[in-house]
Amino acid sequence: MLQTTATNDKGEFDFGAVDCDTKYYIKTEKEEYNKDEIPTIIVNYTGKTFVPITIEKTLKKVTIGDDIAKAFGIKTIYFDLNKSDIRPDAALELSKILDVMLQNPTIKIDIRSHTDSRNTAEYNERLSERRAISSKSWLIKNGIKGSRLSAKGYGEYQLVNKCADGVACTEEEHQSNRRSEFIIVSIQ
Repeated sequence: MLQTTATNDKGEFDFGAVDCDTKYYIKTEKEEYNKDEIPTIIVNYTGKTFVPITIEKTLKKVTIGDDIAKAFGIKTIYFDLNKSDIRPDAALELSKILDVMLQNPTIKIDIRSHTDSRNTAEYNERLSERRAISSKSWLIKNGIKGSRLSAKGYGEYQLVNKCADGVACTEEEHQSNRRSEFIIVSIQ
């Protein structure tokens, strides 16, 4: 017979009356944790049975070339039109990138910043370079060694949509191009 229950805030659970001197399998599941199944034999007397269960947090597998933000479900870091400063919403997401890097001290990343297609290509290259440096500086200021970071601006040359020069697009469509990416270049 299969039964399902949830633990209380102390991790305790109760399946009610079960048969003594019988083998049961206890399967544990929790979002973002590894599943586990352990066998246990209920002792041959009435009372409570203590079954210690430990589950570990699922580790994300990342590889060189992965974008840390995408791998860990972190929202994209966006910039305002013609600006390179870190917006409050971007700072929140950068703090999550920071956490990943602090928890994984051997990862080195390349910050790749972009612009939309408005303005000249030369202007956009300089602007994207400032965005990359701004993102890198924020991480350094908050505890990441500069030797773990490189930064480069790509201007308007890697758009994520159709919004090239002369194409009519909404502000929201342009916004999706004004971003920084955090690409893993080394894992030691």
